[in-house]
Amino acid sequence: MELRKRWLERLGWIVLFLALWEGSVKAFHVSRLLFPPVEEVAETLYQGMVHGDLIWQSLYSVGIIGASLAVSAALAVVLALLSTWSNIFESLIDTLTSLAHPLPGLALLPLIIMWFGTGSGAVAAIVVHSALWPVLVNLLSGFKSMPSIYGDIGRSLSMNTVEITLEIRLRASLAHLISGLKIGWARGWRAFISAEMVFGAVGAKGGIGGIS
Repeated sequence: MELRKRWLERLGWIVLFLALWEGSVKAFHVSRLLFPPVEEVAETLYQGMVHGDLIWQSLYSVGIIGASLAVSAALAVVLALLSTWSNIFESLIDTLTSLAHPLPGLALLPLIIMWFGTGSGAVAAIVVHSALWPVLVNLLSGFKSMPSIYGDIGRSLSMNTVEITLEIRLRASLAHLISGLKIGWARGWRAFISAEMVFGAVGAKGGIGGIS
């Protein structure tokens, strides 16, 4: 019931936003080139879905972002696991996170172009970079917030560090991991669209970032 109420509230705000959008266009006679009316945008979307490649481009975008997010999650688990092995690895990963987390993916364009070219691989690399760090930061935060007694119980059951991380820490940090994946998903979309706007359409027909 609460979820339904939340969606209805969001729908109400969207309707209000569209009404203000349409009202502003009509009241101030804004040029269609600068601020197209809602019905024109809806018509363009309809034409793109029915007679164009919008659905395919959307699926292609979701596929690349989903695969990149899966790679980011796997790398985050591996790096988080390494951070639990020793203080040296923990310090190294903390330094890498501090340097790379605030760095936009597009800032790595020269290196990415040299390593991956300008195709789908380059776009996926930018998405992985954008999604990896928020997932890792949230996962490490979950590890640190886990009650120490959980680890003590694991060691009393003769579990090693890897087993404790995989069987206990990951499960105890599931909420943090999901939160990181949500942020990574949002940042992945932003990175994907930005990359396609720079590189142009990639793949057979490109994603939604390459739509002209």
